[in-house]
Amino acid sequence: MSPGPPPAAGAADAHWLRRAVELSRSCPPSATAFSVGSVVVADDGTLLGEGYSRRDDPRDHAEEVALRGTDPDDPRLRRATLYSSLEPCSSRASRPLACSALILTTPIPRVVFAWREPAVFVDCDGAERLRSAGRTVVERPDLAAGVREVNAHLLG
Repeated sequence: MSPGPPPAAGAADAHWLRRAVELSRSCPPSATAFSVGSVVVADDGTLLGEGYSRRDDPRDHAEEVALRGTDPDDPRLRRATLYSSLEPCSSRASRPLACSALILTTPIPRVVFAWREPAVFVDCDGAERLRSAGRTVVERPDLAAGVREVNAHLLG
């Protein structure tokens, strides 16, 4: 994928969130987990990593796949933005770190997501955890319809 717009409020954030939603459509179906896409973008618009839930393993979350594709020592992470179609989780049973905690192990200062995780499986407070740790968190509910559509099977 060629470089896209540098992360910024407005059209650039919408561009990258649409990419995350597009990735979520590749998730193997699950009755017990959301389908989520995520991208990590440098401040110059270079894609550093991307992924979707269950891409490599049935327990994979999108954010961890996207972060696994980045070099943890890449200095660009200090000014990067992580985009996720769904709010980064705050608890999980399948791995030691929830996605919000995993993001906090990186220097990524900004997280943008489209849809707050509904209380289908857990009461998520990932956005609050990230904000409390000093990260900038942007919610774009105007782009949540695509995320709800991909996860309609879970919403009854």
